[in-house]
Amino acid sequence: MEFIKEIIKNRKMIIRLGKSDFKNRFAGTSLGAIWGFIQPFIFMAMYVIVFQYILKTKSAGDDPFIVWYLPGMAMWTFLNDAILTASSSIRTYSYLVKKVVFPVDIIPVISLSSSSIIGIFLFLVAAVVCAAFGYIGNFLQVIYMALCAIIFIVAISRLTSALATLIPDVVQLLSVIMQLFFWLTPVIWNLNMLGGHNTLLIISKCLPFTYLVTGLRDSFIFNSNIVTESNAIYTIAFWCITLLIFIWGNAVFKKSKKDFPDVL
Repeated sequence: MEFIKEIIKNRKMIIRLGKSDFKNRFAGTSLGAIWGFIQPFIFMAMYVIVFQYILKTKSAGDDPFIVWYLPGMAMWTFLNDAILTASSSIRTYSYLVKKVVFPVDIIPVISLSSSSIIGIFLFLVAAVVCAAFGYIGNFLQVIYMALCAIIFIVAISRLTSALATLIPDVVQLLSVIMQLFFWLTPVIWNLNMLGGHNTLLIISKCLPFTYLVTGLRDSFIFNSNIVTESNAIYTIAFWCITLLIFIWGNAVFKKSKKDFPDVL
């Protein structure tokens, strides 16, 4: 596939521009790129304080709330940041599209590589905190869930970046949609609350966001294998949905790419 070949061919440039993109986000500030780590860390810490100590929220079982919460929130924060930045990336790099012969297909992947720096940091914070409470994660499953997240982001940003380039309002709409999915995804609530609503429970478990959030969480709490036992059907659902989104997004991107310079 041409898109995969472009990524492999330009992998070094993607990493280099991703690092530059991350630094440029906070250019002109005293702390610079450090803000990229401070902001999500404080955000996650505040959720812990509010839900654990003020609202007295508990985890799905007997596990400490912070151990149950942090991996899922780390995954969601990564997904949210990567999807939104990748979706607006072509407009951000419009000068490359308009003035230079540049492989436009890799631009959303550049933004993803930039967001991955924060994602790795948040995953490490979650792993360290969980380890401090005696919860050592399943390393292979953590790697698997990270790869799932990256592939899903690539698939969905292939579609959203093309639409956002042609229709600027898509970025604002996507931001609202991501907020809705935050509350529909069991990030700060647990799936046991839907125990009496089997249809809603099944729909929720089939959502890619749920698969990614609960998959990383289970890597630390249950030390389980996400592709076996009762999770197998949801693994199949995740990959089927991701593949369909990619096929749709790839078709839209390839059809729209020729119009990007004129629109920008």
